[in-house]
Formats: sequence, structure tokens, C-alpha cells
Amino acid sequence: MNDQELHRVVQYVTASTSYGRDTVADILRTGLGELSALATHSTTIFERDALLEYVSQWTMKRTGQPEPLVREVLGCAGRWLDEVYDALAKRQPEALKLKANDEDDSEVQ
Repeated sequence: MNDQELHRVVQYVTASTSYGRDTVADILRTGLGELSALATHSTTIFERDALLEYVSQWTMKRTGQPEPLVREVLGCAGRWLDEVYDALAKRQPEALKLKANDEDDSEVQ
């Protein structure tokens, strides 16, 4: 995710919630940054729900923000989080127990 995309998600979440832009930006930068780091450096296999739970907990600890706030902001940014998750699935499908392209399943015997 580049800076322009991050700026768009910050704007979207800020407009959709009652939280300040700086708070939203900090939570999203932290959570999405960790998710991106996992995508490029981790060899651990994650289920989607476990991955999002980890990112939420990690973000709460790093930012010091309360759980309801972090979960609401990350939940509101779900579309962008799903894009990051999908990118991870395409780059490292074995890390998510997925195939990079489900259509290829029909061709493999």
C-alpha cells in the first residue's frame, strides 16, 4: 500500500467515524504496516481471522489506543485490509493455506 492509498483510507475512516484524523492515521499506519511486514517477512501460516486478531492486538499495544477504538478503525478500513490480505495471498499463498489463483485448481489433477 502506497502513501496515496493510505491517505485515502485515512480519509474514508475519518469521515465514517467520530475519531480524529491523526488518531485514525496512527492506527492504520501501525496496523497496515505490521500486516505488510508479515506479508514480506513471515513464514508463519496464518488463518485470516487469526491474522486480523494479531494485527488488532499488536496495533493496540503499539499505539496505546483502547480495543474498541482500534477494532472500529480497523473494521471500518476492512476494504483496505482485505486488499493487503489479498496481496499476501497472491505473493505467499502457502502462508495462508490458499492457492494464488483458485481457477488453477480445476486444471491441477
